[in-house]
Amino acid sequence: MLQWSLLSTLVGSPGSVLLILVLLHRLCMWPWHKSHLWDLQHCSTDLTGKTAVVTGANSGIGKAVSQELARRGARVILACRNWEYGQQALAEIQVASKSNCLLLGQVDLSSMASIRSFSRWLLQECPEIHLLVNNAGTCGALQRAGSARVVNVSSFRHAHGYVDEEHLTGAGKPLILNQNYDCSKLLLTSFTGELARRLQGTGVTVNSVDPGIVYTNIMKHFSWSYRFLFWLFSFFCKDVRQGAVPVLYLSLAKELDGISGKYFSSSCRITLPAKAAQDPQVAQRLWNATVQLTNLDKMD
Repeated sequence: MLQWSLLSTLVGSPGSVLLILVLLHRLCMWPWHKSHLWDLQHCSTDLTGKTAVVTGANSGIGKAVSQELARRGARVILACRNWEYGQQALAEIQVASKSNCLLLGQVDLSSMASIRSFSRWLLQECPEIHLLVNNAGTCGALQRAGSARVVNVSSFRHAHGYVDEEHLTGAGKPLILNQNYDCSKLLLTSFTGELARRLQGTGVTVNSVDPGIVYTNIMKHFSWSYRFLFWLFSFFCKDVRQGAVPVLYLSLAKELDGISGKYFSSSCRITLPAKAAQDPQVAQRLWNATVQLTNLDKMD
């Protein structure tokens, strides 16, 4: 009775009801996703001589993506905030991929000073970058490579967010529950389209992708009720290897050469993002605000 009472209390909250509905929807769609998902094992792309940068590479999807890229011969730079965790991940990826072409870089993506320091170090170590997963801060090195891809990891949750440019400075309407996640993914999806437009003709493509519902360490940032519900339904969630597949599809698939500015579903198909993410005026305002906040308009 105690367990049932606890579960009833959890289910009673609006966020929990939404989560359960989403999970049930994903369960119903699971056979369809399995039949339409891109087959990583049949992809023959060789990355020998290529350089890839993966942010958040010490755990979860970032670590799984880094391992597969390294296994295919790429020189992979693991961009991590925590040096100790990054070293541990690098050692584990080396063993799993049998690759010695791994490099660890420390960066705190919440600090512009850290990002600039990391970018300077990165450009010295790797003048040419061929793949950038979830980081658009080194476009100059990407353009030097001649042909490169930027992959932004978004989420289906972006459709539940809204655009308030004041959030970029910590102001704006207060965000409740998990709106900060939803809104950030909406901004990222919108930003992807604008960056793709600005990079037309450079050989650099930019796309975003929803990896699906993946059980990763990101859950530690959610409330205990959400963590408990995810634990209950974890059987129906993707593990990190499965969640990495859509990201790897955008990174490796040869049929995506030249495709840019698109949003891909977790089943590796081009789909339309939320209406707000398709608005070019919103995307341009977001771009302008970002340029001013990062002082990129004052750089050569």
